[in-house]
Amino acid sequence: MNKTNRQSVRTNLEGFLFALPWLIGFIIFSVYPIFMSGYYSFTDFSAIKDPVFVGLENYKSLLKDPLFYKSLKNTVVYVLFSVTMGIFLALVIATMLNKKWKGRTIFRAIFFLPSVVPVVASTMIWVWVFDPNHGYLNNFLRIFGVSTINWLGDPSWTMASVVMITLWGMGSSMVIFLAAMQDVPKELYEAAGIDGAGGLAKFFSITLPGIAHVVLYQVILTLINGFQYFTQVYIIIRAQSGNISQGINGGPRDSLMMYPLYLFYNAFTVLKMGRAAAMSWILFLVVSFITFVLLKVSKKWVMNR
Repeated sequence: MNKTNRQSVRTNLEGFLFALPWLIGFIIFSVYPIFMSGYYSFTDFSAIKDPVFVGLENYKSLLKDPLFYKSLKNTVVYVLFSVTMGIFLALVIATMLNKKWKGRTIFRAIFFLPSVVPVVASTMIWVWVFDPNHGYLNNFLRIFGVSTINWLGDPSWTMASVVMITLWGMGSSMVIFLAAMQDVPKELYEAAGIDGAGGLAKFFSITLPGIAHVVLYQVILTLINGFQYFTQVYIIIRAQSGNISQGINGGPRDSLMMYPLYLFYNAFTVLKMGRAAAMSWILFLVVSFITFVLLKVSKKWVMNR
């Protein structure tokens, strides 16, 4: 082995040694739990007794559980509305704030601010806003003669309420789209202007194709986050119930029973860890399939970069 090869091996070894603490942590706290959850999904496990292998019983019991389908349906509906409306609003606001007009910097900060507010604090603020008797939203609607709406107590309005909470925090997507828009070559807009293209034509023919890869990234990211929507509904349910009981509670007629919430109840309320592990793998497969479909379909409208 010549001197150059020995130096290369030494450099690679030093790099590996520097990365070794992270690799050990990644294996212990990420890779190992993933594989163990797969094993536990085939066992009867409660965290206080040794797991007993039961094969596919956890998956079979889930397929017979009405609450499993209810939680999955609620989550899919939430993701459908929150992702589509969130991406649309973020694009619209980013386009507006990408224009050169006085005070745009202040509005950028205002729209981004909700994204940095702690989740628990922001959720409690919205519980207050949605209060049927003294909430700001109902007080505002009464000005126009709209009768009182029980936003978090009426199953007809609970989903709309949690979607509104999510849309309030779409500032992070807006900032990402804004940064992507500023990366689109200005020469393209100038050429389109010379050809007589208007604002909408420029957006659909230049801006949108130019940031399509970023839009795809943000759609997948918000979709994954949407399928993990837990903290807000858990806080809302506890605030509405007025107690900290550990029973399974999905809100009014289980209209707030999201998939991660039901997974949490199975794992930590009724101590069915094996069943919860099976739910986590089903969720993983569902999200992976949807992501795969999006990546395949996106090849038709996302430019290769």
